[in-house]
Amino acid sequence: MAYTISDDCTMCGACAAECPESCISEGDTKYMIDPAKCTDCGSCAQVCPVDACIAP
Repeated sequence: MAYTISDDCTMCGACAAECPESCISEGDTKYMIDPAKCTDCGSCAQVCPVDACIAP
């Protein structure tokens, strides 16, 4: 399973900048995580200021 990003996302981009797998991209209303590339490292959750990155 992969991390997901909730609707609480403020589109700040901190998660995408931190992701070592480059699996986070900007969507229309929130960032999206590609589950095929996510390694569940948790880097995104550690830097998200609104706790929008949800552990699997």
